[in-house]
Amino acid sequence: MRFGIKTLDDFSVEGKTVLCRVDINQPVDKKNDTLRSITRIEACVPTIRELSDKGAKVVLLAHQGSDIEYKNYYTTRPHAKVLTQLLEREVKWIDDVCGPTARNMIANLKNGEILLLDNVRFMAEEQTLFETKLNLTHEEQAKTQVVEKLALLADLYVCDAFAAAHRSQPSLCGFEQVLPSAMGRLFEKEYCVISELMERPAKPLVFVLGGAKISDAFMMMENVLSGGLADRVLSGGLVGNILLAAKGEDIGQGSLDFIRKSNYENYIDVARKILKEYADKIIMPVDLGYVQDGERVECSVGAVPQSITAVDIGSKTANMYKELIMNAKTVFVNGPMGVFETPVSELGTKEVWDALGETEAYTVIGGGDSITATSKYQKTDKISYICTGGGALIRFLTGEELPVVHALRSAAKKFGGN
Repeated sequence: MRFGIKTLDDFSVEGKTVLCRVDINQPVDKKNDTLRSITRIEACVPTIRELSDKGAKVVLLAHQGSDIEYKNYYTTRPHAKVLTQLLEREVKWIDDVCGPTARNMIANLKNGEILLLDNVRFMAEEQTLFETKLNLTHEEQAKTQVVEKLALLADLYVCDAFAAAHRSQPSLCGFEQVLPSAMGRLFEKEYCVISELMERPAKPLVFVLGGAKISDAFMMMENVLSGGLADRVLSGGLVGNILLAAKGEDIGQGSLDFIRKSNYENYIDVARKILKEYADKIIMPVDLGYVQDGERVECSVGAVPQSITAVDIGSKTANMYKELIMNAKTVFVNGPMGVFETPVSELGTKEVWDALGETEAYTVIGGGDSITATSKYQKTDKISYICTGGGALIRFLTGEELPVVHALRSAAKKFGGN
């Protein structure tokens, strides 16, 4: 047991049916039925292999996209193919989560066999809107369809989804109420590394916050600044645009329209309050990149053409950020600097990631897009630690107990070892 949570070392799994919740959510190429990245899948392989090698009947639960992140809302079929290749053994797959067909397959698994169920978020109780609107307790989550139907077939629940540990959904927090539970090897590693690092981070500590997950970014920003953890916060992407708008800078009508269309306009007021308290520690872009007639164009903040939509930080900002990263002792990164998926708007992200690969600072990357960028720019072996969690990492840094951690600790108290 570590941190009040059972680990795989606390259980004998031979011949046992183990429900293992993983986070293998990846960018999807729906046209070709493939995944654009497999980093998160690679990260959970050790837990799955250990369970299978020890003779468990392994049932994998996972989500892919969501009702909010609809562009990546998809089946887990391509994930099973990738897992089969990585594990060098068959990973069965079924287009069902907890219906009769899935339950029959689970009941007939042999020792060491692995079955990946389809996207748990095809179930209503697993969707984001269900979570946020109903706000079920963990005990109430245990009474949902997915938990009641699958728990009857299982002996043990293992959560290896640290990246989703900030979510309160039945497949993450419900099984712990009715089954002995443990954290997987990836969850254990992530939790330990981040815990130990945050006790005594080397200073100066720089946070790089970008991307489009605005609520998470501003929550992290406020907490690391108010807690005195961050010496500097470098902003980019939609986060940077909102900060600039809060400061009163003109970011282009297209940029403002995008913020409004995405229902993020209220975060301009949030950003304004944060700037009032911590303006001396928040670094914003001094120039922006946009696309005109298929070509990249840059403009200084303060001289932004009215109609543009900013898609990247500019070259001057990228160079400024690189210098700050090179002089830091610890760097946390969550989110890219712009739309890095296309060559015309990737300059800012690429330059920042180049600096991450060169700096002598201890570097931590968190979040799906950040991991994808790390892979794209071939910096995986240059980063000190790659955390699969974005939102989970952010909530962890606030000091609050993550919902899944609470559920696992409750299970450790409620159930014995074997």
